[in-house]
Amino acid sequence: MASALNVYGRLLAVWGRSAVPKPAAEAMVVAEPARKRRRRLDWVFLGAVLVPTLLALFYYAHFASDVFISESRFVVRSPQRQAAPGLGALFSGVGISRSQDDTYSVHNYVLSRDALLEIDAQLKVRTAYSATTIDGVNRFPGWLDWDASFESFYLYYLRHVSVAYDSVSSITTLQVRAYSAEQARAVNELLLHMGERLVNNLNDRSRQDLIQVAAREVAAAEAKTKDAALALSNFRSKGAVYDPDRQSASNLETVARLREELRLTEAQIAQLRQVAPDNPQLATLIAQSGRLRQSIAAETAGVLGGAKSLSAQAPTYSRLTLDKDFADRQLASAMGSLEAARSEAARKQLYLERLVQPNLPDTAIEPRRVRGVLTVFVLGLIAWGVLSLLLAATREHAD
Repeated sequence: MASALNVYGRLLAVWGRSAVPKPAAEAMVVAEPARKRRRRLDWVFLGAVLVPTLLALFYYAHFASDVFISESRFVVRSPQRQAAPGLGALFSGVGISRSQDDTYSVHNYVLSRDALLEIDAQLKVRTAYSATTIDGVNRFPGWLDWDASFESFYLYYLRHVSVAYDSVSSITTLQVRAYSAEQARAVNELLLHMGERLVNNLNDRSRQDLIQVAAREVAAAEAKTKDAALALSNFRSKGAVYDPDRQSASNLETVARLREELRLTEAQIAQLRQVAPDNPQLATLIAQSGRLRQSIAAETAGVLGGAKSLSAQAPTYSRLTLDKDFADRQLASAMGSLEAARSEAARKQLYLERLVQPNLPDTAIEPRRVRGVLTVFVLGLIAWGVLSLLLAATREHAD
C-alpha cells in the first residue's frame, strides 16, 4: 500500500511539472526580478518625492509662520561741485552728488553686530524672534539649530535684514523681515535712524579733523606774531629807537641842513674878516660856527657812531621787523586756511535722504507656500531620478 502511494505521488509530481509549459516557466523566472525592481523604485519614489512633498504641504499649510517685510529706500549724498554720472547728474544743478564710500559705511554698520546690540537693547528683537508663536523652523533657536549664542543670533539677524545697493542710482533698499508688521517697521525705522546718526557722526568727525588742524595752525601763528611784536616793542623801548631807518634819514637831513648853515656862517665869517675884521658880529658868527660843528658831529655820531648808533641797531631792528612781517603773513595764511577748512567742512557735509519711508505691511509676503511645495516636489523628482540611475548602475555592475 505504501509503495502504491509513493508511485502515485511521483506521477503527480511529473504531471505537475509537465502541466506548465517551458517558455511560461522561464517568463515567470524573468518577471520576478523585474517586479522586485519596480517595487524598489516605487519605494525610492515614495521616499524621495511623495513623502517630502506631503511633509512640505503639511508644513506650509499648518505650521509656516507669516513673514512681514518692511521696505525703505535712502541715499547718502554730499554737496560736491562735480556730480557723478547717472542719477547724480540730476542733482548737479543744485550741487548735490552721491557719496559712495560713505554709503558703504552705512551698509556695513546696519549689518554689524553693534547695530544688532542696539536694536536688541531698544526693541528686544531676540525675545520677539524667539516667541513660541513662530514655527520651529523660523524661530530662534529653532528645530534645525539649537545654538542660542549671540553669534548664532547674528547670523539669524543677517537672514532677516538685507541691504541692496544700486550702483547706478546710488539708492539703497533696506528690507526687514519679521513675524509681525509692527515689528518689521519698527526695526526698519530704527535702522534708518541709526544710519542717520552715523552720517552725522561722520560729519562731525570730518569737520573737527579739518577745523582743528587749521585752528592749531592759527594758534601757533598767533603765538609767533605776539612773540615777534613783543620782541620789537622791547627793542624800541630799550634802545629808544622806533625806526632806525627813518630816524637815520631824519638825522641825515638835519646834518645836511646844519652843514648848509655852517657853510653860510663860514662864508659870512670869511667876508667879515676881509671887510671889517673888528666887527663885533664876527665873534658871534665864530661861536655859531662852533655850535654848528658840534651839532653836526653829534648827529653824525648818532647815525654812524658806536654800538648805540642807529646804523649799529639797524640790523637787529631789520631782523625783528622781518620776523614780525613773516609772522603776520603766516597768521594771515593760517586764517585763510581756517576759513578754507570751514568751507571744505561745509562742502563735505553728508546727508542721508529718505526716498521711501519704512512701510507698514498689511499682508504677509512670505513664505510663498505654493512655490515652496513645488520646489520640494521638483527637487524630489531630481533626487528620485539620480537615485534611480545609481540603482540601475549598481545592478548592472553587479550583473
